[in-house]
Amino acid sequence: MHLILTGATGLIGLSVLDAMLRTAEVTKISILSRRPVPMADNAKDPRVNVIIHKDFLHYDSEVLSKLQGASGAVWALGVSQTKVSKEEFIKITKDFTLAGAEAFSKLAPNEDPFRFIFVSGQGSTQTPSTFSNLYGRTKGETEIALSGMRSANPRLLAEAVGPGFVDGKGHAAIQPYLQQQGFLIDNSKMLLRKPIEVAAKWLHCPTEPMGRFLVGMALGKYETQLRADPDVVTMDSGLRVIKNSTITRITGLEN
Repeated sequence: MHLILTGATGLIGLSVLDAMLRTAEVTKISILSRRPVPMADNAKDPRVNVIIHKDFLHYDSEVLSKLQGASGAVWALGVSQTKVSKEEFIKITKDFTLAGAEAFSKLAPNEDPFRFIFVSGQGSTQTPSTFSNLYGRTKGETEIALSGMRSANPRLLAEAVGPGFVDGKGHAAIQPYLQQQGFLIDNSKMLLRKPIEVAAKWLHCPTEPMGRFLVGMALGKYETQLRADPDVVTMDSGLRVIKNSTITRITGLEN
């Protein structure tokens, strides 16, 4: 299968790229990125095509022709809300995602629906309160909007996956390519890792199995497990919101 990946230079995107490279069922990998992707370049895998794309609100015919025949995508493009303005965070998180889903829905061959896997977050909320933060509110709004698009477009099979505390420790394949996120973020993660590993395992999300799970979702795996999982929320459109407990359960991390 031909899959698309965005956000391939970030922690989650790198994890997904590693999983795609290790999955024989993935016959072609199209990466949309604003800049070169060193991990993809160093893999020297003929299945990989990095497409430098600057405007994630628009897709011209040249870009779409390179993506033609893709049957699924993992949308891992995102940004920390501490690094951009509120308006920019909303544009990157929601507007870019919806534009990508709309453009990609026309790519799948044989009139099959296109599987669009949106990397949301454990803290997303579709019913925000006065105290809901920008991250959770915006991720939830994106889930709702994708659900509406799925209802209106039978060729778009959108799903939302919300990892918890994403932990790249021990994932050797991605270590050389991880970017420093800044002193405060990097040190906060270091301080939080051990308490979460010990006291909140349901929230812990190691990158290697998470990457495999996201690729499996784009390939249409796990249908039986997802139908039976008590924590999966299915919206009226059929879009499923999958949180960290389901990821750990299906990947065998839950004890």
